[in-house]
Amino acid sequence: MTPHRHGPAVIKFPSDLEIVTTREFDAPIELVFDVLTKPEHVSKWFAPFDHKMTVCSIDLRVGGDYHMAFVTEDGTECSFRGTYLEVEPPKRTVETWLFEGWPNAEAVETVELLETDGVTKMTMTLTFHDQAGRDHMTTFDGYEDTLDKLADYVGSLVGPNGR
Repeated sequence: MTPHRHGPAVIKFPSDLEIVTTREFDAPIELVFDVLTKPEHVSKWFAPFDHKMTVCSIDLRVGGDYHMAFVTEDGTECSFRGTYLEVEPPKRTVETWLFEGWPNAEAVETVELLETDGVTKMTMTLTFHDQAGRDHMTTFDGYEDTLDKLADYVGSLVGPNGR
């Protein structure tokens, strides 16, 4: 991991049902949107630590599905899937979200991007159906590692000055 000018992701719990994550990137909004939504990019950063991606399928359209899966070093498969409800390139997606390893942990994920002076701010909101689902998300080491890998990957595509 390399240091990032804007620091790590900020994770907040504004309600019993929500998790809001923000992160800034020295990159144009279009690039950040592509890195978040195209399989050829997502497959490079989605799996945390040294875990291996096994599935990266994205049908980026309203009604289209996505499925991402990776295998941990101990052989556990972690599988995420959902359906796109809104797609507004390059500013916003809204999709259902399900981590198949957790019962009753369904959510709606909203990803919003805003570019100001060459810096793109990502705000990702997970809104769970109930507090029990949200309570599954109490440790973030893998999630934070994934976000650091995302930032590193975006940085590798734009160079040191964000261009």
